[in-house]
Amino acid sequence: MAVHTEPLRREHRELRPHVDEILAVADRLDDRDPADLAGSLHAVSSFVNGHLLRHAGAEEVALYPVVAGVMGAPEATATMSRDHREIELLGKRLATLVAEAAQGTPNVPALRRVLYGLYAIVALHFAKEEEVYLPLLDERLTADEAEGLFAAMEEAAGEA
Repeated sequence: MAVHTEPLRREHRELRPHVDEILAVADRLDDRDPADLAGSLHAVSSFVNGHLLRHAGAEEVALYPVVAGVMGAPEATATMSRDHREIELLGKRLATLVAEAAQGTPNVPALRRVLYGLYAIVALHFAKEEEVYLPLLDERLTADEAEGLFAAMEEAAGEA
């Protein structure tokens, strides 16, 4: 079977180290000096609220309508869209906590909860796409349809 979804699989591979960094920062919150912690938190927050949310927006606009069509069920991607909303909410909370940390003592328990939550949701979200949606698309889309899908995703991400 052809792997027409390789562009999205490749993007997930490129994003994975950044997702893993969310967990690494959460695990080391108590071990970091304040300057190092601030830089790490800012980098994670920028990733989540920038690239990751653009990726999610592109999925909403281009990928999920195709998945819903292939599955013959408009609601087939509703739970995945809910993941995106939760990632956005946690991303906003993280940005607030990072800004507060820059002004003084970081709220380590709140940061840890948000970072672990983000990591769990994003890692599971990627797994669901890779294990359920992408094999389905590989099976049912032609190479030209897949190429059009990923071009639409790139366009949507660029507009976000």
